[in-house]
Amino acid sequence: MRRLATIALLLSPAAAVAGEGADTGDTALVLVSAGLVMLMTPGLAFFYGGLVRAKNVVHTMNLSIACMGLVGVLWALFGYSLAFSPGPGALDHVLGGLRWIGLSGVGDAPEPSLAATVPHSAFMLFQAMFAVITPALISGAIVERVRVKAWLLFVALWSAIVYTPVAHWVWAPGGWLRGLGVLDFAGGTVVHVNAASAALVAALLLGKRRGLRVPTVMPHNVPFAILGAGLLWFGWLGFNGGSALAANGLASTGFVNTFLAPAAAALAWGLVEVFLHGKMSGVGLASGAVAGMVAITPAAGFVRPVPAILLGALAALASFAAVRVRPRLGLDDSLDVFAVHGVAATLGAILTGAFATTAVNPAGADASLLLVAKQALGVAVTMVWSGALSFGLLKLVGLVTPLRAEEQDEWSGLDQAEAGERGYIMADESAFGPAAPPPRVVEPLAHPRPGATTA
Repeated sequence: MRRLATIALLLSPAAAVAGEGADTGDTALVLVSAGLVMLMTPGLAFFYGGLVRAKNVVHTMNLSIACMGLVGVLWALFGYSLAFSPGPGALDHVLGGLRWIGLSGVGDAPEPSLAATVPHSAFMLFQAMFAVITPALISGAIVERVRVKAWLLFVALWSAIVYTPVAHWVWAPGGWLRGLGVLDFAGGTVVHVNAASAALVAALLLGKRRGLRVPTVMPHNVPFAILGAGLLWFGWLGFNGGSALAANGLASTGFVNTFLAPAAAALAWGLVEVFLHGKMSGVGLASGAVAGMVAITPAAGFVRPVPAILLGALAALASFAAVRVRPRLGLDDSLDVFAVHGVAATLGAILTGAFATTAVNPAGADASLLLVAKQALGVAVTMVWSGALSFGLLKLVGLVTPLRAEEQDEWSGLDQAEAGERGYIMADESAFGPAAPPPRVVEPLAHPRPGATTA
């Protein structure tokens, strides 16, 4: 009987995968984590969508969802190859080659240089989800005024020209930042510093939203924002934990740290609001949690739980301060992408050098001033690279198609102008819209209540 069971096991699909070098447990972790990370982009759509005005909710959410389609296809065609395949000769330090163009050669067998116990296709899919959400993060800085045509063209160019080289520098075996010893477990630099720098440049180039009488506006749907933050937190467990690429103790550490840091950050942000305003807002708690998620991303697989808690709390305080300072600078980064993602990611990346230990991850490094300097270098290089190229790409896109919407469309809302849809149907309207075109309505902009902020 045992012999028959053994034969059945050997003939099973799972055994066939294992026989090719892939471990079924590791494969399951990476595939589930890929699904969790995919959920983060719709989660981001809810988070961003809840924070804008009602007349722009559909358009805002569409900017994130469009990235899933556009970047997903480009990743399969050439993005993955440029990010992770070996480049020709000395070029391998800065950019991958064309070995896996169109996913040629990316099959069920593992690629030992990337993930020795996971099918190559599973690793590619997991990394695709990072590539998808990174440009989606940028959209939060320019919502309520960017045109969808310009957005799609910018995202296509940015993903290929800006994102793929940075991913190669940090994560590919031949990448120069990886060779230098820069640590980024799950994308603090590759994803968040990269996106936040582009977001800052985009906000500056597009200018302020028309009609604003205050530097920020009340979120139109706080439950949407809280739901989005919850989906992000849930998906972020796979974002960080799955980056271990194996079902082992390191993955467990990543999951644990990814819960504790945002928990500490949400608590810190909420307590500061209570101290300053006597109230604790839902948007504030959500914003704090996001800051904690961002900050722990580069460190999740290199630090112990207590430093993760400290890192999360510090990130919340830093981002809270940045959110309050930003309006005084005259910058209309609509949803404070740089104040949260840029500030928290920078802090997290640098403090990774102060808290990392090889007791958690032998493939990492122990904390030192030299490691802190390397981390700071990685952040600085990425900021300059992303900022400069994003500026050039936006200027180029502007020559092809206008970057921002017409004034009338901004006043009436981009849902109708850019999506041909409306987020909400009033009680006296049919499912097909009002009987006559609605008159032009200028929505009053309420001053934010004490303690409320956007992130």
